[in-house]
Amino acid sequence: MILGSSGAGKGTVLTALKERHGEYVFPLSCTTRDPRPGEKDGDIYHFVEKDEFKQRIEVGDFLEWAVVHGENYYGTLKQSILKPLLEGKTVIREVDVQGLRSITELVPAVIPEGALKSIFVTVDDWETLKARILGRSDIPDEEIERRRQSFLVESEWADECDVVIENNEGKIKKFVSDVEDAIESMV
Repeated sequence: MILGSSGAGKGTVLTALKERHGEYVFPLSCTTRDPRPGEKDGDIYHFVEKDEFKQRIEVGDFLEWAVVHGENYYGTLKQSILKPLLEGKTVIREVDVQGLRSITELVPAVIPEGALKSIFVTVDDWETLKARILGRSDIPDEEIERRRQSFLVESEWADECDVVIENNEGKIKKFVSDVEDAIESMV
């Protein structure tokens, strides 16, 4: 599992891993947020309406789900993770800290102990993260503050992950390489 704050580089590293590692399985999340410019359904997320998401929660389709930044639902469908794990494949999945907690509580009953590993990606400080977030799109001040609060809470999870990797400005190749090395050492 790869987790970290919005803007820390999760999407960047996932894109690079997909290009380089066809042997890995990359299950998609479902989300109720609107697509960002250039995003298409089925690339990184399945974009669904809140009503559909809530119905799928009720029938137990999600391995984990959470409300992120106080408004949008995100979740991982059970079969997209469990089936390949049980087949012995390496599954790479972006989750938030709430999702990691849910998965770590549910998965041990289904997969071998030690099969679930986590990598926390981060940046050096809030100002770096804020600049990245604002570089993607204009966001209202209230949303920036919600993201700052999320960053503070999420940063506390770094110690609970197997590996912490910092994504330093201008060092994308090193960042991706560090994540690849961490995955290989865990497999």
